[in-house]
Amino acid sequence: MRKEYIWEVKAHSTPLLKRSCSHCDSDRFYCSEKFRMNAQKKNIDVWLIYRCIKCDNTYNMTIISRTSPESINKELFHRFQENNRELAWQYAFSTEIRKKNNVEADFDTIKYEIQYEQLFIENLHSTNEDTLSFKVIYAFSFQLKLSTVIRNCLKLSSKQLDRLITMQAITVHGKFLEKKHRVKHEDIVKISCEALKRIT
Repeated sequence: MRKEYIWEVKAHSTPLLKRSCSHCDSDRFYCSEKFRMNAQKKNIDVWLIYRCIKCDNTYNMTIISRTSPESINKELFHRFQENNRELAWQYAFSTEIRKKNNVEADFDTIKYEIQYEQLFIENLHSTNEDTLSFKVIYAFSFQLKLSTVIRNCLKLSSKQLDRLITMQAITVHGKFLEKKHRVKHEDIVKISCEALKRIT
């Protein structure tokens, strides 16, 4: 059975928000990983709290607005109450929530690592395989280009990667890779072994 290698992209921080602070000259806010809940009459509001990177001024990003507590899943409600870190990260990376709040994320500030089994392209000259197959695990999306992941994991130069793309030697879910392709969770990448041999 042909082996499928795993490339796992792990974020070590949430994206900063691009927002002008009303108390200082900063234009970035970080996620505090804490929620604020406020009940008014029969409705409840939930916000994810952000703080200015310079003065700690707060900005509350709306998660739930004017909703009856009974309509909120009990487990979710409890996770809000306990400031569940995993839940805070899910909302911090949520495109839908940012659009809802009309705010923009600064993805360039995210710290991340890629965990992978190192392959030495030089060793491919002795393989009988036609293609190498990789699966990308990407729990939090932050507009990372797949070409960046491929270069890092296979230790390729920009020129080598460009040659592979020109040769149509890389496919993602059966379609030829375009350099602008952004990583999606569980992307399946296949690369021609013959093409890899030719660029080394």
